[in-house]
Amino acid sequence: MRICIPTMGEDGLDNPVGEHFGRVPTYTIVDLDTNEVKVIPNISEHMGGQGYPPEIMAKEGVDAMVCQGLGRRAIGMFEQMGIAVYIGASGTVKDAVEAFKRGTLQKASDDDACGQHAFRDQHHHEQHHGNRY
Repeated sequence: MRICIPTMGEDGLDNPVGEHFGRVPTYTIVDLDTNEVKVIPNISEHMGGQGYPPEIMAKEGVDAMVCQGLGRRAIGMFEQMGIAVYIGASGTVKDAVEAFKRGTLQKASDDDACGQHAFRDQHHHEQHHGNRY
């Protein structure tokens, strides 16, 4: 199983977990079967490139994204790509991998969307579609 953690640098297992998965400079991918660690740059449109992070993860063969939290839209995009999302990660990549292995992270659903992101998504919707509620 390959898991991906949004990260703040090139330090492999010692990388700190990034807070905003779409705007981190790197993603660290850990293969739990082989213990291989791969750090890739965030080349998504959030960073001036093309595509979205879930598309990058799908191309890398990632089975699960492990992060602190994320918005409803992002959770849906990962689900469409067949990538599970687990929230509540903190510390370093090593800490996040250990928490994932112990089963202490929460599998995300729409109901678990980060409040900040959920508010932003709602505000964006109202700006572009009017407040119909």
